[in-house]
Amino acid sequence: MTLDQFRPHVQGIVQPVVDLARKIGITPNGLSLASFLVSILAGIAFYAGGVALGVVMVAFNAVFDALDGALARDMGIAGLRGDFLDHVIDRYADIFIITGIFAGGAASWPIGVFALTGVLMSSYLGTQAQAVGVGRFYGGLLGRADRLVLIIIAGTLTVLIPGEIYGLNYLGWLLVIFGILGHYTAFQRFVHVWQRIEKE
Repeated sequence: MTLDQFRPHVQGIVQPVVDLARKIGITPNGLSLASFLVSILAGIAFYAGGVALGVVMVAFNAVFDALDGALARDMGIAGLRGDFLDHVIDRYADIFIITGIFAGGAASWPIGVFALTGVLMSSYLGTQAQAVGVGRFYGGLLGRADRLVLIIIAGTLTVLIPGEIYGLNYLGWLLVIFGILGHYTAFQRFVHVWQRIEKE
């Protein structure tokens, strides 16, 4: 399901924004920092009950996260430091956003921890594959782009159609899904890497 596979197909949409960013002097690291700051604001907004603002901040996080790498490649300065910074910021962004959702009352803390560990483990295994020499692997059912889009959809539904289903609103149920699919994605990535290691 992961939307990451469609990144090459949106280059035509991203390129004009990249050109504008270069023109006004925005740097890739600046975009990475911006994505970090809006993820903090998203978490705070969800925690404070401002779901609409949280959704807007998540959307900005998604945009900035997509643009920082594209801008670095366009400028010919993509490198290990930028890649490392991007991954660190993405993990903290996941923590702020998901914690804000369940700490704000959308779900109980056990559900929140279940979701957070699923998200972090799937992301960890995607990069750990490179550490063991197999190469970075982001396959599987649920990627980061998917999660951001689903948060935007669930948050919008929570604002437009308030209410609960068996004690949880849309964002609460989304955390349940993140827990299940996150850990399943981690398992898929583990199996892929394990099989590749056996062949080497």
